[in-house]
Amino acid sequence: MTDSSEISGFYRKSISERRAVAQQWAGLTDEEARAWEFPPGIEPTVFDRMIENVIGVMPLPLGVATNFRINEKDYLVPMAIEEPSVVAAASNAAKVARAAGGFFAQSTDPVMIGQVQIMDVHDPAAARLRILHQRDALLSAANAKDPVLVKFGGGAKEIEVRILPSPRGTMVVVHLLVDARDAGGMNAVNTMCEALAPELARLAGGRSVLRIISNLAVHRLARARATFRADQLATETMTGAAVVEGMLDAYAFAVADPFRCATHNKGIMNGISSVVIATGNDYRAIESGAHTFAAWQAAPAGAVVRPLTTYEKDREGNLVGTIEFPAPVGLIGGATAVHPTAKANVKLLRLKSARELGEVLAAVGLAQNFSALRALATEGIQRGHMELHARNLAVSAGARPDEVERVVARLIADRAIRFDRAKAIVEELRATG
Repeated sequence: MTDSSEISGFYRKSISERRAVAQQWAGLTDEEARAWEFPPGIEPTVFDRMIENVIGVMPLPLGVATNFRINEKDYLVPMAIEEPSVVAAASNAAKVARAAGGFFAQSTDPVMIGQVQIMDVHDPAAARLRILHQRDALLSAANAKDPVLVKFGGGAKEIEVRILPSPRGTMVVVHLLVDARDAGGMNAVNTMCEALAPELARLAGGRSVLRIISNLAVHRLARARATFRADQLATETMTGAAVVEGMLDAYAFAVADPFRCATHNKGIMNGISSVVIATGNDYRAIESGAHTFAAWQAAPAGAVVRPLTTYEKDREGNLVGTIEFPAPVGLIGGATAVHPTAKANVKLLRLKSARELGEVLAAVGLAQNFSALRALATEGIQRGHMELHARNLAVSAGARPDEVERVVARLIADRAIRFDRAKAIVEELRATG
């Protein structure tokens, strides 16, 4: 076994050859290395074409959230995630929302931002106007790079020019606004920016540096709202009205404190990102854009970050939730077009457009956040995770299928959801027969 990670021609090897190298490097047994095997029904070459140096797959559990009704249409929502309680929480929230008609969602046109950075400009204000004066010619040149997108109603739609101070001096940044239709837009936008960069640099009298899409897609937003009736929120120890007040208090905490807001927004993304992953979209882009959007929205008020959701109480005392965030997702191109599981999941959603997918994401994000706040305001967040976490510990501790439920029951009754306790319970069960 070699200690060097410098492996000549690794990318040229077959999947099985790469796997053998990795197995030897890690000292894995054949049984351990079988965890890298490909699922039945999917050709390994599919994955080998998607990324470099493939040795296997890393499967995530794929669940289906039920009860969703969005814009008077029912959905079964695929969610790929490893965290317990997320799918159940989304389904439960959707059931509560159904009592008041479900979720009502909308989205803006699928406009993405491409950025061209220009440095060493002596007269940036005048350069801005020189560029804007050539708007029509620049848009025509951009659209010539993707006539198919233009044919379907998309393409470059507008030019914006910003003047930014920076540690490297004042820079002129041109935004090319491109309607990506049902695509994510990365390839089209980047190609257009590359094509325009030389002319933009000439007009500005400087040099172009970066030419790339932005993941802060402030023109491609998804929104959703839902009413959660107070009479649906009561628990054994709290009235529905008390739960509403507790959830509003929890929301106020997220508004006031960035440390709480980070976790608040993470919970929203639990729902959104799991659907993004399930449909083969770029969850890193969605995550980055959403969290940056939350900070960008907070800046005018002098805050660090703001929640992606809002909560209010209506005249009847019900809880009304809303959400807004960038949703640059697509149904064509990328992994969505080639990954068999992603394609099946998109079909499960019965989608007609990428905008509709964004609206589904908004509803799921709001549902997930509602469930988290409800748990926090009532029994606490840990209770919802307790049973699934206990089951995972029981299996990890070596419990057989016929022993798992007894181990879980003991862990919960003892209020000791720990691996060492699960191990001890398994040993006790076997000692007593």
